[in-house]
Amino acid sequence: MPSPPDEIYHLAAQSVVPRSWERPIETAENIALGTLRLLEAAKRAAPRARILVASSSAMYGDPVETPQRESTPFRPLEPYGAAKAFAHSLTAQYRDVHGMYGVGAILFNHESPRRGAAFVTRKIAVAVSRIAGGDSTPLTLGSLDARRDWGFAGDYVEAMWRALQAASPTDYVIGTGLTHSVREFCERAFKVAALDYRPHVTVDERLIRRSDDRVLVADPTRAREQLGWAPRTAFDQLVTMMVEAELARAARAPKPAARQDA
Repeated sequence: MPSPPDEIYHLAAQSVVPRSWERPIETAENIALGTLRLLEAAKRAAPRARILVASSSAMYGDPVETPQRESTPFRPLEPYGAAKAFAHSLTAQYRDVHGMYGVGAILFNHESPRRGAAFVTRKIAVAVSRIAGGDSTPLTLGSLDARRDWGFAGDYVEAMWRALQAASPTDYVIGTGLTHSVREFCERAFKVAALDYRPHVTVDERLIRRSDDRVLVADPTRAREQLGWAPRTAFDQLVTMMVEAELARAARAPKPAARQDA
């Protein structure tokens, strides 16, 4: 019989926030109940395992303070944030009641070239590559003034690993402590391809979310002081990385066969 795991990283979720309104039951089941099932399974089969549950800045929703820290009250604005708050609370309860090593990592927006196509950062990067290749179809977005605390997913993975190496478990806010607007992301992304974003971007008010005017920004003091962690990748580096990855993908894609007239 295989030995139980030493460390468990639980990141599985329906993670597209707008989709949580379209599929609220599915979202609650796979985030809230999924986490509960994992904690119960670990309690029975791997009680000594160190467990990290990926929580989300969406739990703060309409925050009562800025920046947000581990003690900031949760005020989610959608089923995704509410389900994450439930899972986060459960992790703390299993830690306190059952003595399990459980960590809630409150992750702010973490991006990379592997980001799903539904997320605005990847959507922008893909559009830059497409437009640089000659496609004139505009990129349609919601609010360009919405601000987010964007960091590199690779840096955040390091933070999660460090959290499970600590002598005792607690919760950590993981973020950069800086915000940038969607407009800034567009400007920088199109600049990588030597383009001006303004002729290529249109706004559709139907895509604007009620959370877009809330400022979610991390206070990662605890992670810095207790884990010795700090993000290494700057905003411009992150944007450049994502756009260059899309340009490289486009360059590797097979070209359509030339038409041969009969």
